Amino acid sequence: MADEKKTPWWHSTADAFDTFLRVPGTVSAKGAHVRDGIDLKRVMIMVVIALVPAALFGMFNVGLQTSLHYNLNWDFWHMLWYGLLRMLPLFVVSYIVGLGIEFASAQIRGEEVNEGYLVTGFLIPLIVPVDVPLWMLALAVAFSVILVKEVFGGTGMNIWNPALVARAFLFFSYPSSMSGSSVWVTKTWVPALKGVDAVSAATPLAIAHDGAFDAASGTVGQYTFLDMFYGLIPGSTGETSVIAILIGAFILVWTGVASWKIMVSSIAGGLLVGWLGQISGATVVPCYYQLVMGGFLFGSVFMATDPVTSAQTETGKWIYGFLVGALAIVVRLWNPGYMEGMMLAILLMNTMAPLIDHCVVSAHISRRAKKTITA
Repeated sequence: MADEKKTPWWHSTADAFDTFLRVPGTVSAKGAHVRDGIDLKRVMIMVVIALVPAALFGMFNVGLQTSLHYNLNWDFWHMLWYGLLRMLPLFVVSYIVGLGIEFASAQIRGEEVNEGYLVTGFLIPLIVPVDVPLWMLALAVAFSVILVKEVFGGTGMNIWNPALVARAFLFFSYPSSMSGSSVWVTKTWVPALKGVDAVSAATPLAIAHDGAFDAASGTVGQYTFLDMFYGLIPGSTGETSVIAILIGAFILVWTGVASWKIMVSSIAGGLLVGWLGQISGATVVPCYYQLVMGGFLFGSVFMATDPVTSAQTETGKWIYGFLVGALAIVVRLWNPGYMEGMMLAILLMNTMAPLIDHCVVSAHISRRAKKTITA
């Protein structure tokens, strides 16, 4: 751990770098202590590892969509390299702006720098369009970190998921850069396409929202169910591949970092409302298609399970997850102005999570009191 006497003006920053890849040489001196092999830093790194499959596939898919829509005939490595170059500036801006604010806030308060932004900074580039202007992304990150985390006291004290708040800020402040069909394909950094008009590429969710579903072939526009399952479709970088997301889900559940109850109940809520929408005539799209379109599965695995902003009680996790999935599909099917409901559903349930836990605990206390009286 960095010596505070040697670094009085920037001790929090020096300590953060000093302890980033190693464990401080401090030990407990007295009293009883809870000892565990995993701390906040290792939890955050585990989430980042779980996100890597979705990020890598998303980078490949960015190159694939560009190659397909401009008839470039790129090979696998060319597509992956192009996607990496397109995503790298987003990650750089996200981490420089977010960590800069975190370091400054920790230094002002005289506290250690928390590792919570390791995940938030990785998540934000994966849930925004790849061609979002960098200055917009910087504004969204600053808004999220300052008003959602630091104002409430930093990591572990926030009410809402910071990454989703950044996306919500972009959606409501700059809707033309966050919605529509023209945000997914860009000719930036392709020298052979200078002077060529941009090509639009609507996402399957936007196509389905417009009613272009072929019940006979089971296709949404030109995309089959397998296309959407594999992730070979336009969309936000981290949200397209179901396989990559499921790999991340397995890592999170296996390591005990995220709650499988929230994941399962969210999917159940989405399927139920999607089925109700089918039988009521609100949509002709099969309910299970809702899981592979848009950011539903990504949100269920990586966003809804945030241990800070989700329900804490075991029963509450079932209720919270179910309502997240159900509300997301309600917004999709019955809100004509907004085709993706996962962001709003999670943010709303973040707000309601403490109430859910309160009701669960109160009901449990009431049941125990009745048993005691009966006995």
